[in-house]
This record gives sequence, C-alpha cells and structure tokens, in this order.
Amino acid sequence: MRRKTVKTRQRNSYSGSRINPSRFSRSQIKFYLLLLPLAAFMVIPVIMIVNRAFMPLGELHAFPPRIIASNYTLNNFKALFRLYSTTGVPMSRYLFNSVVITVLTVTLNLLISVTGAYALSKKRFRLKDKLFSLNQLALMFVPTAVAVPRYIVIVNSGMLNTLWAHILPLVAMPVVLFLIKQFTDQIPDALIEAAIIDGAGDLTIIRRIIIPLTRPALATAAVLSFQLVWGTVEASNNFITDDSLRTLAFYLNAISTNVSVSAAGMTAAASLILFLPNLIIFIFMQSQVMNTMSHSGIK
Repeated sequence: MRRKTVKTRQRNSYSGSRINPSRFSRSQIKFYLLLLPLAAFMVIPVIMIVNRAFMPLGELHAFPPRIIASNYTLNNFKALFRLYSTTGVPMSRYLFNSVVITVLTVTLNLLISVTGAYALSKKRFRLKDKLFSLNQLALMFVPTAVAVPRYIVIVNSGMLNTLWAHILPLVAMPVVLFLIKQFTDQIPDALIEAAIIDGAGDLTIIRRIIIPLTRPALATAAVLSFQLVWGTVEASNNFITDDSLRTLAFYLNAISTNVSVSAAGMTAAASLILFLPNLIIFIFMQSQVMNTMSHSGIK
C-alpha cells in the first residue's frame, strides 16, 4: 500500500494535475491537434504582412498569392521614402507627430480613466450610478454617430489645425473606464479604509493602492488605447489641413488607397510599418493582458 502511494506521488509530481500537467503528457495530444491548426491559421496573416513588405512587384501580383517571398528586396521601402521626400514634409515629421500624439493620448487616457474608475468604484456621491450608466450608454455609439458633434466642439474650441485636435477626442474612452472600474471593484473596501485611517489622501490611494493592484487592467487599457490612437486618421481627415500636423497613419493609409500597380509594394511596406508597433506593444504586455482576462479577484 505504501509503495503504491509513493508511485502515485511520483506520477503526480511528474505530470501535475490532469487539467494542467506540468510536463508533457499523452493526454495533451488531443489539445495540440486542435490548437496547432488554430495557431497556424492566426500566424499566417502575420507572416504574410511581413513577407509581402519585402516582395518584389512581380511576386506581389502572382496568382495564387504567395505567403513566403522568393526574392527579398527593400525596394518597397525605398520607394515609400522617396515618395515622402517629394511632398515637402519629411517622413520623420509624420512619425514625430504620431509618437507625440500617441504618448500624450494614452497617458492622459489612463490618468483620467484610473481616477474616474476610483471615484465611481470607491467614492460615495449622488448620481454615481447614473454617471456610470451614461458611460455604458456611450459604449453603444459608433464614431460615425458622434463625428458631427465632435467637429462642432473642435471648431468652437479653436483647436483646428493643432495637435490637440488629435488628442482631446480620444482622451477619454468609455471601454477603458469600464474595464478599469470593474477591476477596481474587486479591491477590498477595507484596504481603502485602512489607508484613509493612516492619513492617505485620494491621490496617495490611487498611486499606492489602485494603480499597483489594477496594473493588468491598465496594461490592457494601454494596448487598446495605443491601437486606436496609432491607427486613427479621423483627426487628420476632418480637423487638420496643415500637412506638417498630420500623422503617419494618415499618409500611409493614403498610399494604401492607391490602386495603381506600382503602389502595391509601397502599400505592403506601409502596412508593415503600421502593424509592427501594435505587435511589439502586445508582445511586451501580453502577460498582463491575459492576466486581466483570467483575473478572478484579489487573493
């Protein structure tokens, strides 16, 4: 009986639990058979985006479409940079605008959302539930529905042809506030009350308690905000007429809408330039994002 118990412990230490084995087990084969085709299905578009940016024009127009390039070339990127050098505004200016706008917008978005989430979750005041309901209602509006009111606000506030026309329309996102607020609800009220007894103010509570404990939600919010701000062209289309204030996404999307044969290579290169920052940000923050999705409470 004792020998059988020892063997059972050894088997469990080798395989872990049957639900989540710590090492490879034959019971995992059925999961690999299901997950590997799904992983290939999701990875192939990424491989195509990267390879098509380095394909010569002949391979870009080949049928059936090729996933892997036979002859890699940098001509697509050279043509893209030569095109921008003839516009009078250097491409570095578009990149600078995009970086400044994205950093400021994401930072302000997180600051506003985390303070708003703290107030809606842990503070007591009248109309709190109604204000949160308004935020929920805002989730149902598509950007097209608020395009005209947004334009009127930008014009009347004197922000036309300024960087603030890019930043302010996206500085508050209802989905980010909802995400952080729901995460903040799981922080025990006793923890906040203990901090108040120790003399901590609201800013100290947010900095020392709320931000550290909602870090996965903040990382997810940063990814969502970055993806939206980095690729948006609404402000450059509607609020900006000065080329030196437009973003990289606007000009790269302008290239993508060119239907000429010679523009196919530049379109592929532009698509890779727009895609890479999103991929890099997600790779660095994927653990925090997955933690947000699987979070079940503070232990």
